[in-house]
Amino acid sequence: MEIKNVLRLLYSLTAVVVVLAISAMVMLIVYYTTPQTIEQAFIKPEWKVKNPLTDIPQGSEGKMIRYGFSLISESAKYLGPKALNPEQRYAGNNLACKNCHLDNGTKAGSASWVGVTGRFPQFRGRENKIGTIEERVNGCMQRSMNGRPLPVDSKEMQAIVAYMDWLGEDLPEDKEADYKGFTKVKLPDYAADPVKGKLVYEAECQVCHGENGQGIQLADGAGYQYPPLWGTDTYNHGAGMYRVITAAQFIKGNMPFGQATVDNPKLSDEEAYHVAAYINSFERPMKSNPEADFPDKKLKPVSTPYGPWEDDFSPEQHKYGPFPPMMAYYQEAYGIKKSK
Repeated sequence: MEIKNVLRLLYSLTAVVVVLAISAMVMLIVYYTTPQTIEQAFIKPEWKVKNPLTDIPQGSEGKMIRYGFSLISESAKYLGPKALNPEQRYAGNNLACKNCHLDNGTKAGSASWVGVTGRFPQFRGRENKIGTIEERVNGCMQRSMNGRPLPVDSKEMQAIVAYMDWLGEDLPEDKEADYKGFTKVKLPDYAADPVKGKLVYEAECQVCHGENGQGIQLADGAGYQYPPLWGTDTYNHGAGMYRVITAAQFIKGNMPFGQATVDNPKLSDEEAYHVAAYINSFERPMKSNPEADFPDKKLKPVSTPYGPWEDDFSPEQHKYGPFPPMMAYYQEAYGIKKSK
């Protein structure tokens, strides 16, 4: 037999063996694969919140996201008054963004950033215009961080937004509402009482935030393990957290830290309401030009404790309530339904 014919025969036999082997493998897979496992192979994995400590991707995109994570988790180190580069000292206090946006912005009920960039641009009454996510970040920089705005085209701003974008990737529509804003608090028809709030604070908050609201600093002094709640190194009076209703909603869904969640709060509505009043009864930094907030004063939350307002209610009532009568007034006088 010629060599050429021998080779042809060998090739044919090899092909037959390969086909038989593949067929056998397919039969085994079909035999040992249940309908459930076949179905699972085509089902997308269940969505879960990203963990910035383990899930940030590699490459240039991951590098920018990781920088954003560093900025929000160690804000005092990179952006605070003690930052090594004086030009990077944008924050006026030593808080970190994650002190309010808990679990690095991933915790439901704490103004989470999961999906937040998908809600911008959006109208905001405080500026009375359609605003961008960058403007929202700078609102926090000027109020909660008591500082100055980041340049919109800066690497820092781009990194923070990249981190927020990444947290919301592939967020299912049916999960979006879970990560918006804070939990709800039923408002009573009486004013919040700082004296009652002090008792709640001493029982539930003082162990972390201190007798004088000074918080607990990190060992290196660049930031806090538990943030101060009043005094010179905290959010200023223009911050949303200075409004008793907003603070009460945050507190109910998140405090005491590590014990409370939106679905399983530890404090009652009443306790959260009173302790928010106690915390905000103390002095703190003052934001400049607060009268420029809410150009249309009718859009100002009734719990905004600084004037002017589009009503005749007292400054004391705007700070501590009762709030339902004010809400009813705006509904009747202007057709505006308010929740804060």
